Amino acid sequence: MVWSSVISRHSAASRRLAPAFRQTGRTAVVGWRSFAASSSSLSSSSSRSNSSLASLADSSQFHSSESFQSKCKWSPQLTKIVGTIGPTSEQLPVLQKLVHSGLRVMRLNFSHATVEEVELRVKNLRLCQGRHGAFMPQQEEAGAPVDQNVRAILLDTRGPEIRSGKLQGDHSGHETLHLQEGATITLRTEQRFADEGSTATDLYINYPSLHKSVVPGMKVLLDDGAIVLTAQTVESDKEFHGSVVCTIDNSGDLRSRAGVNLPGAETDLPAMSDKDKVDIKYGMTKDVDFIAASFIQNAAGVHEIRHFIKECATELGWDPKAPLPLIISKIESVSGLSHFDDILEASDGIMVARGDLGVEMPIQQVANAQKEMVAACNAVGKPVIVATQMLESMAKNPRPTRAEVADVTNA
Repeated sequence: MVWSSVISRHSAASRRLAPAFRQTGRTAVVGWRSFAASSSSLSSSSSRSNSSLASLADSSQFHSSESFQSKCKWSPQLTKIVGTIGPTSEQLPVLQKLVHSGLRVMRLNFSHATVEEVELRVKNLRLCQGRHGAFMPQQEEAGAPVDQNVRAILLDTRGPEIRSGKLQGDHSGHETLHLQEGATITLRTEQRFADEGSTATDLYINYPSLHKSVVPGMKVLLDDGAIVLTAQTVESDKEFHGSVVCTIDNSGDLRSRAGVNLPGAETDLPAMSDKDKVDIKYGMTKDVDFIAASFIQNAAGVHEIRHFIKECATELGWDPKAPLPLIISKIESVSGLSHFDDILEASDGIMVARGDLGVEMPIQQVANAQKEMVAACNAVGKPVIVATQMLESMAKNPRPTRAEVADVTNA
């Protein structure tokens, strides 16, 4: 499991309500559980603190997960774990271990997954045995059968993307182009530059309205921010295919079809690409539970996706009363962040996509944005997923780093 995230279903008062709760010492009931927001509940007396620390010290001896679980009575988690299932974890024995360890939502990354891979992963997930709090512990103790199909499937769309073109002479797909700091490069959107291939002076971008979204002085980020450009002149007077002349801020090697970010820019990209529409309809034939909508910029995009889901349900002959997949809007741009309140109202849940968000805005501000979004979702009782690089080191190591543990705890 190389990508993981956390769905926070802990209820908490929003920041604007927190001062009142601290003053009164009352309990706020928001969403799924009560939250004691008094300052006294957050800071104990020195004697209680010393006692707590002593208890921690007494129980600090390491226990294996098996021995620990055998001593504890099972109860459902309030915070759920989302895991991306890939080639190393798609087989039934491994997937069963993940479910037993706490996996509750399987993320299918439709940017890379093939139909064959999706079919295998969905089939194996449904074969896994699990537990459900609604049937526990009474039925288990009585020996009655327990509902086993309690995991959900999240279809993560690729979303509308802006990318550079193929490099000139890159027949293998692995060649790179060196861009020198201080040099000038022109961003082009005409098809002939795509056909001829990009060079160090002319770089094709697959977004025809680029010149309408960029203004002089704006930053253009290539390949997840590895190379930064500053727009100098923009042919904004042209109706179509205006060029953008940029200065290269730092040297770097650029690959073919690298991602392009326009921090702070308002684009007219559709809410769904043609591939997304095909993937969503296919996912509905597999009865997916959630659609993670990538690069959502405003509430209109959420409404468009919901309308499309309803159309697909009709075309597939679904019962009108059948529940439709829920929409989890991924906030991964400054534009999405600026329209967050409207997006939250239109969505069934939110994903804090810290990867792209950390490219589009100063990375030190991502933590504050995460806290704001989690608090807002909890205040209105909607699930929120904190994603990207959680337990990243465990792709290779058996134990997480201390920083990763603190990150998950904070989320």
